[in-house]
Amino acid sequence: TDGRYQFIQKIVSTTVKKSGEKLTISDKIDQIVTNRILGIPIFVAIMFAVYYLSISTIGTMMTDWVNDVFVPEMLQKGAENLLAGVGASAVIQDLIVNGIIGGLGAVLGFVPQMAVLFLCLSILEDCGYMVRIAFVMDRVFRHFGLSGKSFIPLLISSGCGIPGIMASKTIEQDNDRRLTIMTATFIPCGAKLPVIAMMGGVMTSYATGSYEAGGLMAPCMYFIGIVAVLVAAIILKKTKPFSGKPAPFVMELPPYRFPTWKAIGRHTWEKGKQYLKKMGGIILVASIIVWALGYFPHDEHLSKQQQQEQSYIGKIGKTIEPVFKPMGFDWKLDVGLVAGVGAKEIVASTLGVLYSNDESVADNSDSGSKYQALHR
Repeated sequence: TDGRYQFIQKIVSTTVKKSGEKLTISDKIDQIVTNRILGIPIFVAIMFAVYYLSISTIGTMMTDWVNDVFVPEMLQKGAENLLAGVGASAVIQDLIVNGIIGGLGAVLGFVPQMAVLFLCLSILEDCGYMVRIAFVMDRVFRHFGLSGKSFIPLLISSGCGIPGIMASKTIEQDNDRRLTIMTATFIPCGAKLPVIAMMGGVMTSYATGSYEAGGLMAPCMYFIGIVAVLVAAIILKKTKPFSGKPAPFVMELPPYRFPTWKAIGRHTWEKGKQYLKKMGGIILVASIIVWALGYFPHDEHLSKQQQQEQSYIGKIGKTIEPVFKPMGFDWKLDVGLVAGVGAKEIVASTLGVLYSNDESVADNSDSGSKYQALHR
């Protein structure tokens, strides 16, 4: 690769007359953002700012409105009044209000945060900085046996792991491609973001009494994911299927340009649409299943919380509760954890359905605080 570009440079120098040796604006910016010393800190600062805007500030303000006003006050109360007005049975009312709207609403609350995240990433991609990240990270990755070409699939995996794995087909060497595929899922994807945001709210609410600090968990999880990729690469490189030197990495850096709103809007919508499609499919089905398991067998003489404990899902949760008891989980969290095996987004919708009937929300009990944190 070096020999090829040396030959190209020789031909260009002897045949092309240059007007001068002045650096372009893109070259001057690259001297800073791709600097051997400053490149990594600038990358960390930019990604931290992206997640901070998405999780802690702009995204959170919109998410709080969706969780506190739009879903409970507008959707659930509106649906409840409408169904009561048309004489719908109690089962249908509970299914639509608590099962469907409650389950989808738990996931819908994270859509604003993800929209802001996708918007920021689209701006970075359209202006030309994303390509520079691959160039900067190549220096780091080579110390761990990875090629800079692996970073693009890993970056795509932050949106969804499946297209990230598919993007690894551009890597020529088999061992590098296999290594990228094996490590791509360590990067937090869009499906994991609601779970990360939910975990951040729960953990920081207990530690600080505030939900806002939970936004720091998202960028931390992103960088922990990169560390996990590097550690896994070191381990896998010691095995025969992944051994060998990484392929040479050559990338032409396009000039910086101002992003267009049309392109940014299209990229943001395409990424967000994939997430919304899941809400109308697998998450909707999962919410109905979780509601049905929590509603039947139904006994009118029991309170909502007692009914849930006596239901099918309560029995399932009580059965597996001893397995997760050392972690401090109750049976509802156990059910949410198991449900997430099918799709990570289902964790939020499952807990939204299970905790929607929690009678201790009104008081300051541990379970009530836990639901309020999950709800936010």
